[in-house]
Amino acid sequence: MDWFTAPDYWLSRLVFQRALAAVYLVAFLTAALQFRALMGERGMLPVPRFVARAPFRQAPSLFQLHYSDRFFAACAWTGCAVSAGLAAGVDSLLPLWGAMLLWVVPWVLYLSIVNVGQTWYSFGWESLLLEVGFLAVFLGNDEVAPPIVVLFLLRWILFRVEFGAGLIKMRGDACWRSLTCLDHHHETQPMPGPLSWFFHHLPRPLHRVEVAANHVTQLGVPVLLFTPQPIASAAAALMVVTQLWLVLSGNFSWLNWITIVLALSAIEFPADPPSVPDAPLWYEVVVLAVAALLVFLSYHPVVNMISRRQVMNRSFDPLHLVNTYGAFGSVSRVRYEVVVEGTLDDTPRAASDWREYEFKGKPGDPRRWPRQFAPYHLRLDWLMWFAALSPAYAGAWFGALVERLLENDRDTLKLLRRSPFPPDTPPRFVRARLFRYRYTTWRELRETGACWERTYVREYLPPTRLDNL
Repeated sequence: MDWFTAPDYWLSRLVFQRALAAVYLVAFLTAALQFRALMGERGMLPVPRFVARAPFRQAPSLFQLHYSDRFFAACAWTGCAVSAGLAAGVDSLLPLWGAMLLWVVPWVLYLSIVNVGQTWYSFGWESLLLEVGFLAVFLGNDEVAPPIVVLFLLRWILFRVEFGAGLIKMRGDACWRSLTCLDHHHETQPMPGPLSWFFHHLPRPLHRVEVAANHVTQLGVPVLLFTPQPIASAAAALMVVTQLWLVLSGNFSWLNWITIVLALSAIEFPADPPSVPDAPLWYEVVVLAVAALLVFLSYHPVVNMISRRQVMNRSFDPLHLVNTYGAFGSVSRVRYEVVVEGTLDDTPRAASDWREYEFKGKPGDPRRWPRQFAPYHLRLDWLMWFAALSPAYAGAWFGALVERLLENDRDTLKLLRRSPFPPDTPPRFVRARLFRYRYTTWRELRETGACWERTYVREYLPPTRLDNL
């Protein structure tokens, strides 16, 4: 009996690899379509300025060697092409070493993007995609059965994702312990989806059940991943159901989807495995060496999980090989939104013709219903949510955003749903105001057709013109 491989998981590997390639494709497509305005040569946080002060050992990236917008676009679209090929099964047509090298390509390209992405790429699912993508390199193709140790390490990632998220909740906001967080979460989450309004208006006892079920799924069920089948498969399937529930309730980029992909690798699908030869010795040596390295690096995430000062979403090495995860350790009770407006008037006054910029995903017009964007990631919209929490989150880039709006910068306007000004007529002044948003009630929705009600709070940025910046 082959001690190194688990032939019964060949279909699990196939499903995992194709699904992971699809997530890679979304990630690269997001980068290709948004990078110029965010971090291009004339972006809000330009990559050339970042690499000039960040040494290679701190942020290893192809863009440390050379950067141009054209080169970045080539890398992003190459990532899209390779990911599409992997999703279509090109790796199964190659020899084992060739398939491994092909899986290295998206990992290197995406690592290069994340390590120069700065604030725009500071989310936990970036590191999660890199950690999972690195392990996928060593999972093999049709020439060998799936290595047991790699399957185990994938479960180890899934365990840390779920268990870490469960611990940060229990240690963080008291509302998780009192089962009341969902009284607020669906309304105050970063980017609501089309069903979030309905989730918010579910009966409060049901919210309590949801929170309690979340604790069970994140703190109890992950332990079952390391039990014999079919218990492990049942645990993973329960995690898939939980993540799909989260997919319906909001826009969380590809966080839920990459977690589902991980869970699929732990499910033993009923299918007869094909007959394949034993794994070559060189492959066994490489896989075991990598596994030993990752187990060694897991020290820091484990220490973080058991610490009372547990932190969320941190990488412990510049290659993002082993990371710590967590989400919503605290839940906002009140939703604030930054509303950005411009005017063509030469002298801005309260009575001026202020016109509002509309973002694609974040709440704006109270009558505009939220849309589903995930797994696609609207990076500017997400950062605008943080900006509303505190101006400190936006200090590095908000001024640059206003400057681009005053210039009617084409790439920046592509990030928005709509600009109120013609392409050849930029605004004379731009301002930002802070509003409190709340979901309307059923009665208010019927009477006004608005899903949001908003109240002015204070000025966020006074009227600003280009020469002021």
